[in-house]
Amino acid sequence: MKKPILLLTLLCTLMSFSQESNDNFDTSKRDELKLNMTNLIIFKWLDVGYERIINEESSFGVGTLISLDGNQDTGLDEYRTFSITPYYRHFFSKKYAQGFFIEAFSMLHSGKDEFYYDNDDPFDPYVEKKYTDFAVGISAGGKFITKRGFVAEIYLGIGRDLLGNSDIEIVGRGGIAIGYRF
Repeated sequence: MKKPILLLTLLCTLMSFSQESNDNFDTSKRDELKLNMTNLIIFKWLDVGYERIINEESSFGVGTLISLDGNQDTGLDEYRTFSITPYYRHFFSKKYAQGFFIEAFSMLHSGKDEFYYDNDDPFDPYVEKKYTDFAVGISAGGKFITKRGFVAEIYLGIGRDLLGNSDIEIVGRGGIAIGYRF
């Protein structure tokens, strides 16, 4: 009789210690608005995102990117003028919807391709072609949240275009974003 009681007491004790507490964070706050500062500073893109927390380890969201400078020449991703990117994130942390994450995303994007031709007209060496394409990809990153709801995240990802409407085969996703959880 002593062994079952001892075993039951030990099991209840272990279960009470295994409960995780999220007392430091308000789990009723499930929405986030973010601004990707890297894209704004480097590429002159307005990149705004909204994310909804599903539970303590996953969320979904959407990012919208709009080019603020149509004549940019950054050498990287200069082709894109607009994109909308829905995503799903899974967090690998003991904290509520924060820490290291893996993200699956899709991206509907449009932009301009430049085609250079070897013709004899010195005033028209290239032709611009507008396109719209669809990509899928994966990202990884980290999210950090203060007790008052300030959000900072860093992430980097890569995807592949599926429709072949442009010469671009690979799309990038990433940056450093700041925002607020409410």
